[in-house]
Amino acid sequence: MTLALALFDVDGTLVDSQAHIVGSMEAAFEGQGLTPPTRSDILGIVGLSLPQAMQVLAPEADAPALVAAYKQSYQDLRSSHGERSASPLYDGIAEVLAALDGRSDLVMGVATGKSRRGLNHVMEVHGLAHRFVTRQDADGHPSKPHPSMALTAMAEAGADRGVMIGDTTFDLEMGRAAGLATLGVTWGYHPVARLRPHADAIVNDPSELAAAILRRLELSDE
Repeated sequence: MTLALALFDVDGTLVDSQAHIVGSMEAAFEGQGLTPPTRSDILGIVGLSLPQAMQVLAPEADAPALVAAYKQSYQDLRSSHGERSASPLYDGIAEVLAALDGRSDLVMGVATGKSRRGLNHVMEVHGLAHRFVTRQDADGHPSKPHPSMALTAMAEAGADRGVMIGDTTFDLEMGRAAGLATLGVTWGYHPVARLRPHADAIVNDPSELAAAILRRLELSDE
């Protein structure tokens, strides 16, 4: 039997992390004596690894210092809400993962610009680790849209075909570069006009996502 992989982005696709990301980025810039980017500009770089994101937002600034400041701000913000806090899952996402889990013809994975520590925290707080056979993060790969995360995920999963599900062009470009089908989701951080050129299909609500994944992978709805 052939095996398919549903590969999910995390921020903006599975969890709504914009409050943490925007607040931490603003604090990082202010801590370095810089004017923070606009909310729109900050959300526009979600999906990139932090060094690349800082180069986009402030090309003349000290990127390593901003990365360090962001990581500290994010940790401080999370700690202020308690160690068991995490960005919330979007409504309906838990049901999507439960519906797809346990199939004999499909496995799931994640590919994220988060650090391994940040990804592990999300997995732990939401009890998701057992859902994913492969987890790729920014600590082990070049930034999206480089295909490294997707190619490694496919190899680890032992899949012969896959679909990348994400809310940013970086996710979808990575998927296409790795030879995966692509699904753009509209509840995240890039507008649909940016997603359309890179997506094989657009999904507007989590309630439609499981069926869209199965359809794109040409799998039956068991």
